[in-house]
Amino acid sequence: MTGRLQDRVAIIAGGGSSGPGWGNGKATAVLFAREGAKLFVVDVDQTAADETVALIRGEGGEATAHQADVSKGDAVAELVDRCVAIYSRVDILHYNVGIIKIGGCVELSESDWRLVLDANVTGCFLLCKYVLPIMEHQRTGVVLTIGSVAGIRWTGVPYIAYSTTKAALIQFTRSVAMQYAAGGIRAICILPGLLDTPMIYKGLPDAYASGDAQQMVALRKAQCPTGRMGDAWDVAKAALFLASDDAKYITATELLVDGGIAAKFG
Repeated sequence: MTGRLQDRVAIIAGGGSSGPGWGNGKATAVLFAREGAKLFVVDVDQTAADETVALIRGEGGEATAHQADVSKGDAVAELVDRCVAIYSRVDILHYNVGIIKIGGCVELSESDWRLVLDANVTGCFLLCKYVLPIMEHQRTGVVLTIGSVAGIRWTGVPYIAYSTTKAALIQFTRSVAMQYAAGGIRAICILPGLLDTPMIYKGLPDAYASGDAQQMVALRKAQCPTGRMGDAWDVAKAALFLASDDAKYITATELLVDGGIAAKFG
């Protein structure tokens, strides 16, 4: 590794994995650590955060695990304070939290709508609320958010809360970028396409194939112009580029990591 993030402090929200294997946040945390960053790994599941931190420490990296529900303001203020107490600064905020509830306007319950809104958008707002003043004082920082191709295209699955909140993250990220550009802070939204990560095996098999996970995978692969889904490392490597000085003149925009599927749907 080349030390592209040497000694930078990164908060990764959603830094665990929702099941066996590599989720986006877990892969990104490990890759950032390999490039010299110090990781503050946040997840609603303490065990998931601990697993990511154990991987980083096992490779000689530096990381701290923290359990928190980032949709709660007090919890976010506490985690940011703890990160600064340990590492003295925050250079990168990577918002990887996201949940899916299947259903359109009629089918989806109000409680599920609010649950997805809080997880996918409110948590990002709260973390930026507490992290941006730190970055502004430093006069440097990068905010990365994980949107989705579902935020700009109909993907064939009725999950209106998910697609709406992922669309909202695009404009949220642009707004942050423009407000803080003169202060040395960049913000970019990454838009993954169809990925093969642990997240898709919770809920999506019912939407695609009456609960048949293997059939769901086959159908998703067939949707992709490349004939295959991406994986967590595709997103992690994009995040590494955007967080590094290689992308120092990139802000207020989106990066598709989708194997061309947005062009197909367009």
